[in-house]
Amino acid sequence: MATKADAFDVGDYVVYPKHGVGRVIELQKQEIAGMQLELYVLRFEKERMTLRVPVNKVESIGMRKLSSDKTLREALDTLKGKPKVKRTMWSRRAQEYEAKINSGDLVSIAEVTRDLFRADDQPEQSYSERQIFEAASSRLARELAAMEKTDEPAALKKILAILNEHAPKYYDTAETA
Repeated sequence: MATKADAFDVGDYVVYPKHGVGRVIELQKQEIAGMQLELYVLRFEKERMTLRVPVNKVESIGMRKLSSDKTLREALDTLKGKPKVKRTMWSRRAQEYEAKINSGDLVSIAEVTRDLFRADDQPEQSYSERQIFEAASSRLARELAAMEKTDEPAALKKILAILNEHAPKYYDTAETA
């Protein structure tokens, strides 16, 4: 089973859709309920959490290697786009945003980050909007940091710089419309 093309090695960074970027710290064999299981042991530093994932469940869970450079560029380009804010009820939008974040798809997470971003001169966000924005931007920053071999604060600074550079032009046109 571990000979599959998408097998992970100890030390690899991986993306677990519900928790973001973690690192494979060990491969274990354990007997659980009378069955021998091979497990990836993942460590998520930010949450101080260790997770054991059966090798045979990796695909169904959606665990993957870090995104490709092409996907990263696409996600960063998404941040430069026009925010799309639907006029549906907040509870419905919040569910959609959470689903995008938990999908583990970098471009979807970038969309949520872009759509919920507020520049300093923009109206204040609600508490729940800010929470979802922070969850999305943090998830995006952690994957960016792992890919660029930097830390999360530096990656978040880069994301916010892109948003601050491109968002104002969309707000200017929205106010005059």
